[in-house]
Amino acid sequence: MPDSTVDKTDSADAPPAPTAAVPAQNAVDRHFSITARGSSFGREIRGGFATFFTMAYILVLNPIILGSAEDKFGAHLSGPQLVTATALVAAVMTAIMGLGGNLPLAVAAGLGLNAVVAFQIAPLMSWPDAMGLIVIEGLLICVLVVTGLREAVMQAIPPALKQAISVGIGLFIAFIGFIDAGFATRIPGDTGSVPVQLGATGQLSGWPVLVFCLGVLLTVALLARKVKGAILISIVVMTAVAIVINEIADIVPAAWGLTVPSVPDDIVATPDFGLVGSFSLFGAFQQTGVLTIVLLVFTLILSDFFDTMGTVVGISNEAGLLDEDGKVPNLGRVLLIDGAAAVAGGAASASSNTSYIESAAGVGEGARTGFASLVTGALFAVALFLTPLATVVPAQAAAPALIAVGFLLMAQVRHIDWEKYEIAIPAFLTIAVMPFTYSITNGIGAGFLAYVVIKTVLGRAREVHWLLWGTSALFAVYFAIDPIEQLLGVK
Repeated sequence: MPDSTVDKTDSADAPPAPTAAVPAQNAVDRHFSITARGSSFGREIRGGFATFFTMAYILVLNPIILGSAEDKFGAHLSGPQLVTATALVAAVMTAIMGLGGNLPLAVAAGLGLNAVVAFQIAPLMSWPDAMGLIVIEGLLICVLVVTGLREAVMQAIPPALKQAISVGIGLFIAFIGFIDAGFATRIPGDTGSVPVQLGATGQLSGWPVLVFCLGVLLTVALLARKVKGAILISIVVMTAVAIVINEIADIVPAAWGLTVPSVPDDIVATPDFGLVGSFSLFGAFQQTGVLTIVLLVFTLILSDFFDTMGTVVGISNEAGLLDEDGKVPNLGRVLLIDGAAAVAGGAASASSNTSYIESAAGVGEGARTGFASLVTGALFAVALFLTPLATVVPAQAAAPALIAVGFLLMAQVRHIDWEKYEIAIPAFLTIAVMPFTYSITNGIGAGFLAYVVIKTVLGRAREVHWLLWGTSALFAVYFAIDPIEQLLGVK
């Protein structure tokens, strides 16, 4: 999960950087500066394993999030193919990050970003068209990095709004988790009362929901104990529980949703690369208006770009790699590789890939270089052949992870100054509108517009960056598109 909050306790026992230069042991050591950064091959390997097991849940969650949605034409993506695509891109891009960026930083499909793709973009077009937008987003990020415009973009968005976006996405993801698990459901055919309710009938019932509730309790208990790999451990344990319950209890298969937990016939399987290359670069423009596409791509760029910046700085700081000016080593290459990961994710239909804050687990084990990322990438490559294990996980066992991710993202709310209404109100609207309208784009637009309006009425319009003015103008048109079309006679 990409996030800029790092738990300093993870690295409490990490070895300090050496005070004097130590000769490298071999060519690999020299390339990665393993000895120079106060690490060792043993620490790098342990760190690579720790990072993998902390973030391996994405092999389950990404297929569930993308696979549970349907595109404009009612098509679903294949679960096994999604597992393959997720593992493939994570393996390749994490290895490239290690070799090129030389940071203990792993890359995989971004949570939050995949929710945008599944629940906002896909319903407007076909899956290949949606993945084509991810490719475009990644290419634009690369352009921003190469041209240096990233500095202008960073300055345009107030820090509190960046944090509010992460918090809003966290609540949105948690809401998706409650819905997918059946803990909360839409009230069918009832427009006169609340839109959602507890369980399917106003109360919790059925074994699958029990699995979810136990999974949430297990996940939060492990997180509170600061157990490394807490999310993955919970998914594995509750999947085993779900399989046992499904065997001994009389449960209608449909009660589990898309995935019925059962022991797979095989553990190892040949990877299915059917989704790789299944994207259309410009097909979205034939299905959706240009303005909508611009806003969707902007939403992806905003989420990806700023999450990456926070993650890279946080991990580098945790590893003691920042220089005296607070700069990240090889930052340009790291950001370029991260942009390329978004391109690769779209090209493989795995959604946009980005850097993971869970890399802090590897840093906590002593990792200081990109060699740890090579280890993590190799483990993702092994996971390519373990698809049957990932496709037996029901939503009720995986959804607690979404609740946990929502909590971790929610933690950034503490950085917002709630005493200053000029920023607190836009931040609140950003956070609230996302889950309440089931739209990340709507939340960002509401926050930006409120920020510009409040600054203007306070006579401080000059404090608003011109990029934010332009973006807010686009969002104003976006929200008023229906009356505008009527005035222009489009409808």
